[in-house]
Amino acid sequence: MAGGVALVQGASRGLGLQFCRSLLLCKSQINVIGTCRNPEAAAQLQTLKEQNKGALTILKLDVTEELDVRSAADRVEQDFGRLDLLINTAAMLHPSGKGETGLREVSAKGLSLTLTTNSIGPLLVAKYFSPLLIKGTGAFGALSSDTSKHHSGILVNMSAKVGSISDNALGGWYSYRMSKAALNMATKNLSIELARGKQKVVCVSLHPGTVATDLSKPYHRNVPKEKLFSTEHSVRCLMHIIENLSLEKTGKFFSWDGSELPW
Repeated sequence: MAGGVALVQGASRGLGLQFCRSLLLCKSQINVIGTCRNPEAAAQLQTLKEQNKGALTILKLDVTEELDVRSAADRVEQDFGRLDLLINTAAMLHPSGKGETGLREVSAKGLSLTLTTNSIGPLLVAKYFSPLLIKGTGAFGALSSDTSKHHSGILVNMSAKVGSISDNALGGWYSYRMSKAALNMATKNLSIELARGKQKVVCVSLHPGTVATDLSKPYHRNVPKEKLFSTEHSVRCLMHIIENLSLEKTGKFFSWDGSELPW
């Protein structure tokens, strides 16, 4: 693969940082844009930029601040003129760092902050960056032999299996489950709207598996070793899915192994 402009929202650590690393390794002549709330404090991302001079741009973007999102989109339009791939990765489990086990732990503040970060933020990112995805070149994904089914860009929302309503058999984690279910609905809506024009955008939700990141750290001891993925393994699997996306797959929810998850 060669070329393309990719933006990773939430790139300072975890999956977002690994997506930046993987994109820089797997594509030549690529421009990667990594965004985060506080670029100055993102030491690993800054180091990656030094190691990839000219290929990685770092921008400030706090998904809870709409002005930040709009300003970042304006900067990308000014500097690159288009976007071929957008990956929303920033998320929080709950302000406390743990999911609610029952109703007694539910609070308006916890629900509001989690939904704002995990659901509303990515939708605002889609609002301001979708015009750039429409201008994309189809540098990512699999192009159909039918030119009428070509896509210009790809939008990926990092969701979670616990956001599946059909799959929910345990309950709990109200804020996180609700935020990911809402994100899935946003993805489905986006897939419909962004497929109406001549330049179409593929929109999917992806489940990365249980990954050894700060978000899942409180629960690592309860996860079998073989089911706790490194960020490298998870992103490698997710990139395989992204590289094979087409318009036929837009509006769907995929697990790390490529299987389709129920809404």
